[in-house]
Amino acid sequence: MAACGRRMGYAMASNLIKTLKRSSNLASNSRSLSGGAVSSSEVITSHTAKWMQDTSKKSPMELINEVPPITVEGRIVGCEGDNSPALGHPIEFICLDLDQPAVCKYCGLRYVQDHGHHHH
Repeated sequence: MAACGRRMGYAMASNLIKTLKRSSNLASNSRSLSGGAVSSSEVITSHTAKWMQDTSKKSPMELINEVPPITVEGRIVGCEGDNSPALGHPIEFICLDLDQPAVCKYCGLRYVQDHGHHHH
């Protein structure tokens, strides 16, 4: 079953790269390599450069910093980025012993411990 999923994933990735190469060959601002093909890294670089030039859009870090720190009762929080496994990231356990918010290394969400919560 897992091998079938890997084959399907490989086929999907291969088709995506072929599609990107075909569409890149049509672009007038792309450099040609041997045989007229454009590498996927050039496509990504070009796309990233265009995205970075648009200053009307907020960067991902600006957007994540608009999310207020999440207050939790315990000393340790497990961040998965999102409730949906398809949109999340590997679980990251974060210690909240410091006074400043702790930041998830994957998604940038910030967490603070609720110091006003007392255990009896």
